[in-house]
Amino acid sequence: MKKQNWKPGNMLYPVPAVMVSCKRPGEKANIITVAWAGTICSDPAMLSISVRPSRYSHGIIRETGEFVVNLVTEELTRACDWCGVKSGSEHDKFKAMQLTEYKSDFMETPAIAESPVNIYCKVKTIEPLGSHDMFIAEVVGVTADEAYMDENGRFDLAAAKPIAYSHGEYYTLGTKLGKFGYSVQKAKK
Repeated sequence: MKKQNWKPGNMLYPVPAVMVSCKRPGEKANIITVAWAGTICSDPAMLSISVRPSRYSHGIIRETGEFVVNLVTEELTRACDWCGVKSGSEHDKFKAMQLTEYKSDFMETPAIAESPVNIYCKVKTIEPLGSHDMFIAEVVGVTADEAYMDENGRFDLAAAKPIAYSHGEYYTLGTKLGKFGYSVQKAKK
């Protein structure tokens, strides 16, 4: 097997592409597209997002200490991309992409109603890392679109058709290959 040596880089792909909503009191809500997002703890439920300090949303999240991670579906891919290349300092992204602000009981920052899952987060700490600052946050609540509940009352994320991001491109997720623990599960007789 022959391999090439490359300079250090982030090769941990694919990753979720998410739209993060944020809002200063008395101002319009904003959306930033983030690919550096992930789960960091299950109890308490915590996640992180990494944002460049030069981005308009960075200051909003730093000042308010809250944000909402909105999962992205195939139908939201164009809005996801647009919100990632346009600045909220110049555009009302909810209006431009015809998205609806969803007001929850969890916080003042609105979610994106068209997103199948909205994860409400309160910032616990900010870690300057270099090109990005990592916002480490506790999840204070989640809203899920009832349209994606299956006959057993479980959320069917596959039905929502979530997307992933890899090396500057968006992808749909493929065929289910198994479930956690399937490799050690005893065969049914």
